[in-house]
Amino acid sequence: MAILVILESPSKANTVKGYLGSNYKVMASVGHVRDLPKSTLGVDIENNFEAHYINIRGKGDLIKDLRREAKAASKVYLATDPDREGEAISWHLAAALDIPVENVQRVTFNEVTKNVVKASIKQPRGLDMNLVNAQQTRRILDRIVGYKLSPFLWKTVKSGLSAGRVQSVATKIVVDRENEIRAFNPQEYWTVDATLITDEQKSFTARFYGDASGKIKLKTGEDAQRIVDAVTGRQFEVASVKRSTKKKHPAPPFTTSTLQQEGSRKLGFQSQRIMRVAQELYEGVNVGAEFGGLQGLITYMRTDSVRVSADAQAAARELIISKYGEKYYPATARNYKTKAGAQDAHEAIRPAKVELEPSMIRRALTPDQYKLYKLIWERFVASQMESADLATLTLDFDCRGYIFRTSGYTVTFPGYMAVYEESVDESKRSPADEPEEQRDLRVPPLNKGDMLDSGDIIPTQHFTEPPPRYTEASLTKYLEEKGIGRPSTFATIITTIISRGYVKREGKSLAPTELGEVTTKIMAEQFETIVDEKFTAKMERELDDIESGKKDMQDVLATFWKGFEKQLGRAQENMANTTITVPVEKTDFICDKCGSTMIIKNGRFGKFAACPNYPQCKNTRPLTESKPQPKAVEPTVDMPEGMKCEKCGADMVLRSGRYGSFYACSRYPECKFIKQKHKEIGVPCPKCGSAIVVKTGRNKTVFYSCEKYPECDFSSWDIPTAEKCPKCGKMLFRKKGKALLVCHDTACGYSAPDEREQDK
Repeated sequence: MAILVILESPSKANTVKGYLGSNYKVMASVGHVRDLPKSTLGVDIENNFEAHYINIRGKGDLIKDLRREAKAASKVYLATDPDREGEAISWHLAAALDIPVENVQRVTFNEVTKNVVKASIKQPRGLDMNLVNAQQTRRILDRIVGYKLSPFLWKTVKSGLSAGRVQSVATKIVVDRENEIRAFNPQEYWTVDATLITDEQKSFTARFYGDASGKIKLKTGEDAQRIVDAVTGRQFEVASVKRSTKKKHPAPPFTTSTLQQEGSRKLGFQSQRIMRVAQELYEGVNVGAEFGGLQGLITYMRTDSVRVSADAQAAARELIISKYGEKYYPATARNYKTKAGAQDAHEAIRPAKVELEPSMIRRALTPDQYKLYKLIWERFVASQMESADLATLTLDFDCRGYIFRTSGYTVTFPGYMAVYEESVDESKRSPADEPEEQRDLRVPPLNKGDMLDSGDIIPTQHFTEPPPRYTEASLTKYLEEKGIGRPSTFATIITTIISRGYVKREGKSLAPTELGEVTTKIMAEQFETIVDEKFTAKMERELDDIESGKKDMQDVLATFWKGFEKQLGRAQENMANTTITVPVEKTDFICDKCGSTMIIKNGRFGKFAACPNYPQCKNTRPLTESKPQPKAVEPTVDMPEGMKCEKCGADMVLRSGRYGSFYACSRYPECKFIKQKHKEIGVPCPKCGSAIVVKTGRNKTVFYSCEKYPECDFSSWDIPTAEKCPKCGKMLFRKKGKALLVCHDTACGYSAPDEREQDK
């Protein structure tokens, strides 16, 4: 009898399957199999907050298959993710498969590599109900808040709104920053820069600092002009020369929060995109037989620990010394201190095998996977390297009692900076009157008492700037600092408040919508604890206490409900006869059914134009169209030569939609026939001679097929070429991820090295 191993991810299941022997059967639950019902609250508040879980719709056949395999197996290992959510999935699986909790064999992998998977399988443990209850408490809290608050918002603001326990706080943070910006009163200030010239006619710039008593701020143009008048045309004396050395230390390896921040700043990725790609790297990528085939490339990506295992440190030491030299490795291995209150169950995010350098496996990775893996690899390697040595220089110049200053540094030993430098958050920008030290400052050799001529003396007016809007990176950092949410929730929080229409993206910045501001105002007035940062952080700490066994799940829920119920009752009384009107954003479109001016609404797939008379008129249209689609197509439209509609025989035209270009019948909307447009690779089909096109299958995997598929059934995962097999004359294919050409006819068996650049 086989041993059944159940994971939640099909991708990870495929990776693990390759590591275990034929005595193991590996299956995936594809996430949760049970949840609270969508149509009702699903929580019996009066009966000690008992949750009523049901099988998720559409998972019936999968649960039957899992149950059948579980009954036939000699053992069942539940190997879902190593966090609260993963523990809860295992608990739900046990219930769905009729496995008693006390008999559950739980297995976790911090990294999906062959050695770790095999070692973990040999050390199963029981189900951790503290972890399960922490997840249950969060789920029940969010359900109570959502299902009790949403109807209140429907009555007072508008139907269809939803409220969330943490999302409401995040929205308020964005709204508060917007109010700060609006209330900001810019203050005028001035700077004065002097061009100083040595005897050798070498020049550099120094900025006015103050006088012998200290720094002086120039608040007006008159203040600046007084300095300009005093020093113009006069010589400057070197008042002091301060040279020193300092060390710059590397940043620790990534946590979930710092990965999202740095991924946003360096790569421009949104939080959801970062976590999706990180999940792919963790679950496994086929990097080719020469590098171990299918394997996880990074450790678990949901963590707030900066701890690194001794084995990983040893591997990093070996790589650093061999690649950069012994002086680039510190005298003792670096260990970083995890922040107080952080969960230390998992290591920091690092490469599973540091010897797999990004450049070595680039061909096996998608562009996003390569960029993120490179970022994680470089950050980890740098975190284990020697500090950088900087030579700093500060020069003060005196002219009639006024001090001008220039300062900077040069890197005398790069250390970790040879691999990686942490980016600076935009909120830490230096003000114009206090510039950062110049890197690689170049100043002629000067000594105290030297005299220099002056050139241009330039006064410049400035105004203080308001605090910047939050970006995904800075909002993530703020949430982490305040203890709002946990690593696994940051991306979801930001995605949710945007998708619900409370916050919008403006470039890289996050700005509140009118709906977000109106809703936040009501929430702050009627539900002060729900949108209170300190209260939300306190709830997160209580969830941690449940996880560690210090607090009871029912006690935490009861305490919360007692206060929330009072607020809800008071709010319903206060707003009983009040209706808030949210301003709507109008479009230039006229409803072709009732003649009203259409408005912009948010839906599951983004914004769209809708009739304001809903539900009497349910007309909608996409915002991407500048005018209604014509029923007849003018000759100027891109019309593929000879292509006819397969339904009515009319001409086909080329159009663009949400998912790219496609061919559509010119008689739309009478005939709605469409045909996807795929990219051709310039190679004819070996079966029928038609063009071969590039297509995307499940899990975004790329394959190649005949454009006339399914009439012609040619398809291939490998890349067709225009070259012929020298042995049998048939088509040659380029193997993905390998520098190898193979014959299309497997019976021929021809293969040869391919020295050219492979598919990118």
